[in-house]
Parts: sequence; structure tokens; C-alpha cells
Amino acid sequence: MPHAVIAATGLFTPEQSVSNDELVASYNAWADGWNARHAAEIEAGELEAKTHSSSAFIEKASGIKSRFVLDKTGIIDPQRMAPRLPERSNEDLSILAEIAVKAAQQAIAAWGKPVSEIGAVLCAASNMERAYPALSIEVQQALGIEGFAFDMNVACSSATFGIKTAADFIASGSAKAVLMVNPEVCSAHLNFTDRDSHFIFGDVATAVIVESSDTAGPGGWDVLGARLKTVFSNNIRNNFGFLNRAARDTEHLDATVADDRQQNDKLFVQQGRKVFRDVVPMVSDMIVDYADELGLDPHGLKRLWLHQANINMNTLIGKKVLGREPSEDENVIILDDYANTSSAGSIIAFHLHNDGFQPGDTGLICSFGAGYSAGAVFVRKRA
Repeated sequence: MPHAVIAATGLFTPEQSVSNDELVASYNAWADGWNARHAAEIEAGELEAKTHSSSAFIEKASGIKSRFVLDKTGIIDPQRMAPRLPERSNEDLSILAEIAVKAAQQAIAAWGKPVSEIGAVLCAASNMERAYPALSIEVQQALGIEGFAFDMNVACSSATFGIKTAADFIASGSAKAVLMVNPEVCSAHLNFTDRDSHFIFGDVATAVIVESSDTAGPGGWDVLGARLKTVFSNNIRNNFGFLNRAARDTEHLDATVADDRQQNDKLFVQQGRKVFRDVVPMVSDMIVDYADELGLDPHGLKRLWLHQANINMNTLIGKKVLGREPSEDENVIILDDYANTSSAGSIIAFHLHNDGFQPGDTGLICSFGAGYSAGAVFVRKRA
């Protein structure tokens, strides 16, 4: 029976980048303005004053030093604190489809085969810009791919869930090759006025071509197995959706829109300490247990390409899986430059740092996040 092979990957990185210092300066200016506007309430004890952020705090808490974004000016404008991404007409390629296509074109070029050999397109991402039509079908059309396409959302684990889905299509004979894209404009769902999370996310798009071993050429990566796990939790959440409109308690639409902008749960919200405590053992145990089922020694993995959320989480998971303090080469970290890019993080790490492998060497692509959700994909370098 044919098995799945990761044949090629692609990466789109925005041209603009925001440093911690720039982000902190804008946040602190906003906080000072907020405190001035609410001075009376703060003095009366009705509100707490906003405290300043700092680059040292951000780097210690997360390991992040900068992030790539589609629009920098709106994010660092204390009067706006959000990217400026004008709405496009229905006749134009959507923003997420555009960046997904760019990543896909790079993967297709590296693959070196015609798109006519691709039978399915998956858009696996956290932040879809609309309910329908599916972004994957828009990407499919833009690339001239026949077959079928659909969207899937398992938050930060979407890419590993997408690889598993693609591998299942390969095994069943539903497709000989599958294109999976992970476009993430995380800056648009981030609350830049929240000191605890204003630094977390960046924008990017990645693409992966998963192909049948029957048709795959030399090189690439055999998918040895993929394990998925979900456990419900409210500790990472975003309540934005079409039902928000139906839940409004006023008939004044303009006022409702303004109110919604102030409702933090319509943007990214997390309880970071609880997430850390819950997710690290969940992911570590899943990896070790599944490696044992596959007959793999987790201590012998050459490299880990983990979800890029927090350097402290990645270091601890790496230590638990490898049974020792991981080296920089063993446990890849790219979030210092890219920040958290949700579903794309582990794929960025894999795309940029898969060199130095000999045929037979094994590694792990792993993601974890809201849901809770987690996916582990063990791969082996092909001859």
C-alpha cells in the first residue's frame, strides 16, 4: 500500500517586520493615553491603570524578538492599534488566498511537477477571513488545480491535522498528491491593547505538498505516522463570528460595531499559565507514547519542528521528548524572528531547517494549541 511523502514545502514571508521596541513604544503610548482619559475612574478605584510593556518582558515571557506583518503602520499607530487591510471586492483574490498562493507556488516550483498531478487542496488555518466560499477552492482556482478542495480549522494544530488528512487521502487512493496551505494573518485577530498578548502573533503563509510514495521521486520525507488529539478547553478562545450580530442588545448598528471593538473576547484571548500547565504534559506524553507505538526511540530523533508559540514550552517539551536538554539544532526555534504564526509555525521551522539529514534519519513535526488540539507527525528522510 502506498504511503504519504512530504515532497515539498513553501513559505511566504511579508516584507514588513515589527520589533519588540516598536511594538512596546506604540503600546505604552496607547496605555498613557488610556490612563489620561480614565484618570478620574482610576483615582476613584473604579478602574486599574494600564501598566507599561517592555521588550525585556516580552523576550523573557516568549522568546519573541520581532514579527513579520502585512501592515506595520496601523499596528504601531497608538490611535488605531490594528493593521490596515482594506476590504477587497469579490472579484479580486482575497488576502488569505493571495498569500497562500505565493507559498504554494514556491512549493510547486520546488516539487518540479505540474499542478495537474495535484488532486486536492486543503486550506488548514486558524483565521479564515470568511465563512464561504471556501478559501481552499479560491486557491485551487487561482493555481489551476482540478479535483476538490475544502477548509479545515483546528487552530494552531491545523497544519499537522492537514498533513494527516492528506496522508489519509493518499492511503485511500482519493488523490495521488495533495496541496495543503496555511495562510495566517494573525495580526488581524490580535488585541494590541492587551499587555499580556499584544506581542504574540505575526503573519505568514506556508504550503506543503504531500504525495504518494508510488509517484514520489528521490528525497523528500516518508510520513511514518501521524497522531492527533483534542481535549476541550476555554483557555484559548476567540468568540468572533456571525452570531455576534444576532446577539446585540441595541438597534443602533453603529453603536454595536463600536461596542464590538471593545469586546476583547471577539479577538484572541488566552490564559497563558493554564495553557502552559495543561498543554506541555499533554503534548509530551502523546509524542512519547506514539513513538513507542511506531517502534521509534524518541531520544534518537534528529530534530524537532515544534509549534512556535513560546520558547519555554518548546524547551520543556523538547527536554521531555529527547530525555535531555535539546541543542539548538535539535529543537528548532524560529519564533524569535516570526513570533507565533499559529498553524504555520512548525511548517516554517521544517521548511527553513531540514538540512543535514541523511537517509533514514527521523524527525518530528508537532503542533499544539486551542481546542486543546495537538498533532504529531513523524517523518524519515528518503534516499
